[in-house]
Amino acid sequence: MSDGRPGLKQRRFRQRLSAYREVRAQRPRRGIPRSAVPSFFTLMNLLAGFMAIIQVYEGNFVNAGWLIVLAGFFDALDGMMARLTNGTSLFGVELDSLSDIVSFGVAPSFLIYVFALEDFGTTGMLVASLPAICGAVRLARFNVGFDGEKKDYFTGLPIPVAAAVIVAVILNGDFVRTVLDQGSNHRIFITSVIVLSGLMISNIPFDAIPRPNAAYMKLHPLKVVAFIVGAILLVMFREEGLLAVLLIYLAVGMGRALYQFAMAVWDADPQTNTDS
Repeated sequence: MSDGRPGLKQRRFRQRLSAYREVRAQRPRRGIPRSAVPSFFTLMNLLAGFMAIIQVYEGNFVNAGWLIVLAGFFDALDGMMARLTNGTSLFGVELDSLSDIVSFGVAPSFLIYVFALEDFGTTGMLVASLPAICGAVRLARFNVGFDGEKKDYFTGLPIPVAAAVIVAVILNGDFVRTVLDQGSNHRIFITSVIVLSGLMISNIPFDAIPRPNAAYMKLHPLKVVAFIVGAILLVMFREEGLLAVLLIYLAVGMGRALYQFAMAVWDADPQTNTDS
C-alpha cells in the first residue's frame, strides 16, 4: 500500500542513483586494454567468415571467396597490431583460433561442398569436411605449442593459406581446367582439398608473414621482397595473381622440405653390423 507521500519512490531512486555515481566516481578509471585493438580485427575476421557462409548459402561463390580473402587480411592485421601494441594475450590467442576455424575452416569447407562436391553425396561431404577438421587440429596444435614468441615459420600449412588456395582454385576454375585439360573440375577440387588438409597437419615448415620492423628486413631481405612482389601481383591480377602467389608459396615450402629430407638421407652414415 502507498504511504500517501507522492513521489517518495522516485526520490529514493534518485538518492540511490546519486550514491552509486559517487562510489563509481571514486574508483580509478580503467583504460582500454591493449588487447582490444588486435581483438577488434580478430572479430572482423570472424564477421567476414560468417558473411562468406551466408554468401555461399545464397549461391554467390565469388563474393564468398573474396570475403574469405578479406578475413585473411584481417587475420594478418590482428597479429601485426598485437605485436605493435604489445597486446598479445592468451585471450587473444584463443579468440583468434575460434575466429580462424570459422573463416578458414567451416567457410571454405561449406564453399567447396556447395560449389563442387554436393553431388557426390556422403563422399563429397566427408572430403569437404577435411579443411575444417584438419584446420581445427592444426590450430589446437599451434595453441598447445605457443610460447608467446612469433617464429619465422609455421609447422604445417597455416589454415588461412589452405583456405585461400581453395578459394583461388574456385575463382580460377575455368583457367585451371584449361591448363590441366580436364573435362571436369571435380577431380581437381577433391585432390586439392585432400592435399591441403594433409599439409595442414604435417610437420613441413612454411614461412610466416614478414615482421614490419627494420631488424627483420635487414636479416631476411629476400622474404620481404617476395612478400611485396606477391602483394603487387595480387593487386594487379586479382584471381590469377592470388593463385600464382599461393602456388609459389606451396612450392617453396614443399620443395625446401624435400631438399632437406634428401640431404639428410644423403649425409646419413650407413649403419653396419659386424660380427663379434
